[in-house]
Amino acid sequence: MPVPARLPSWAWVTGLTVGAIAAVTVLGVQADRGSHPTATSAKPSSTASAQPTPTASAPARVPDGSGTGRRVVYSLGEKRVWLVDASEATRRTFTVWPGSVSPDPGTYTVSSRNAGTTGSDGVQIEHILYFAAKDGVSVAFSNAVDGASPPPAASGTKTGGVRMRKADGTALWAFGTVGTTVTVVK
Repeated sequence: MPVPARLPSWAWVTGLTVGAIAAVTVLGVQADRGSHPTATSAKPSSTASAQPTPTASAPARVPDGSGTGRRVVYSLGEKRVWLVDASEATRRTFTVWPGSVSPDPGTYTVSSRNAGTTGSDGVQIEHILYFAAKDGVSVAFSNAVDGASPPPAASGTKTGGVRMRKADGTALWAFGTVGTTVTVVK
């Protein structure tokens, strides 16, 4: 039986590095394509059975008419938020669950932030960024501490929370400091 030729040490290191990168890439793609469970509400409701689930697909570009520069863009029609940096690059985009009170289209700024509190629906929320008010209701981005999607609002209940998944809330909290522009489009 012939003896295999020895490879130089750099060839082994290169081969191991390429193999590791390939394995991490495959695992990342599988994780991205896997199911993304939606947690249930902290306060179950008899009407909470058919909750909408934000989608993972992302439009290619920020909506026209959303301004320029570093900003948060919130599309009422698409129920989607974009985090846009100063170079006009989208840093992150994600879908949201809007409350029953939506701000009018226009330009706002993050007026205050609150690390955590109880939402008007009784759910513990965090990463709250207040940016508008309408009909006596404060409008703010937030996420549930337990990652739950909000139950459908009881008829007549006014809620201004724009909820998102926990990871998206964490990203928005890091991006949206007081004074950050928030552009709301149809």
